Amino acid sequence: MNTAENINIIGAFCGVRDVEELTEEALYRKYNIHQADVMALFGGTILCGGDVMAEAMRENVAKTYIIVGGFGHTTSTLQETMKALFPDVDAYNMQEAELFNIYLIRKFGLSADYLETASTNCGNNIANLLELLEKNNIPCKSIILSQDATMQRRMSAVMRKYRPELQIINYATYRAEVVRKNGDISFSSDIKGMWDMDRYISLIMGEIPRLMDDEKGYGPRGKGYIAHEDIPPDVRKAFDELLEQYEVRKANPEFSS
Repeated sequence: MNTAENINIIGAFCGVRDVEELTEEALYRKYNIHQADVMALFGGTILCGGDVMAEAMRENVAKTYIIVGGFGHTTSTLQETMKALFPDVDAYNMQEAELFNIYLIRKFGLSADYLETASTNCGNNIANLLELLEKNNIPCKSIILSQDATMQRRMSAVMRKYRPELQIINYATYRAEVVRKNGDISFSSDIKGMWDMDRYISLIMGEIPRLMDDEKGYGPRGKGYIAHEDIPPDVRKAFDELLEQYEVRKANPEFSS
């Protein structure tokens, strides 16, 4: 199997979407609800996450909209993107949630109901989100989680660890397909704010060891950060083959909790 196919197998596994589109109709078909109680956009994603949130708000798919994210390993990229887009914004002194909310306001005339600006990683993204819900007495039996496609499955696994009774609806902020052209690999279509190829591969490669439920992984038999996650054989095979070419992203201790 070639490099592009392996990348796509891992990317599709990490970037789970439980519905094809975020609409009331799609939610009703699959979950028999017209609205989720909450939708949370996580600031670790690229800029197109703001477009996903705006479209969801227009489609009225949730009762409460929250943007979650302080400063983590992806924040500097978002700050640079926002500074280029809105030069008058003091982007380098703003957290992820603040930046995405400015994007919503400036581009769509919309604003989230709540911002969470203290979290630094997937674990405290969820812990701080749940604390915000409790503090503000926000009912939540169903929640749409929308994170960067590279980290969507892990975000869901963290939520399942803390709130296994919740109806979790995954909707990764984009779907990326990699193709080989003239001997090089590239994305098959443009995605707003997309990582460069090396960064994207580094991110998805870093997810598989974290998702594994063994002594080195983040599952119950390892560090206990996430609920158990099954890694399908084709994903493991794709990961092992890519290991011959690419390194695994290590966790940055600066953003641990």
